[in-house]
Amino acid sequence: MESEEALLRVQSAYPRIYLACHSRHQNARTTAHKLSQRDATLLAHLSEREPVSQSDLGRHIGVAKSTVSEALAGLEECGFIVRQPDGADSRGALIFRTASGTAAMSSGSVLETERLRELLEVMTAEERYRAVEGLELIARAALRVTKGEDYV
Repeated sequence: MESEEALLRVQSAYPRIYLACHSRHQNARTTAHKLSQRDATLLAHLSEREPVSQSDLGRHIGVAKSTVSEALAGLEECGFIVRQPDGADSRGALIFRTASGTAAMSSGSVLETERLRELLEVMTAEERYRAVEGLELIARAALRVTKGEDYV
């Protein structure tokens, strides 16, 4: 498939997915895990398996170092993240999302969990695999373009 065709197909498909699964905007007091949109965004950029440096995370989402540090302290207090010393940067930290953080992230996602689950369940296992793999490929390419090859 040529890039131009892929571009048009993604531009056509994404709005349909978004409209079908987009949640109503909620404030932190109305979400199950009391997450602000900023906190949900931070959690969505983290992984349980692959660490992200605190400085890379701040640069990626365009938030000041002090703001990221304050937000991460709150997420750590809630048990949603774990910070470990960064061997490459003595003043930095590596961040992992915990299983509790994954549950909180899912409940605060802009894509409503139940709507997305319903959408995925009408697909075959092979279709789900291909769809998720494709989205993850696009997400990895987005990171390469916006932050360079070394950002996970």
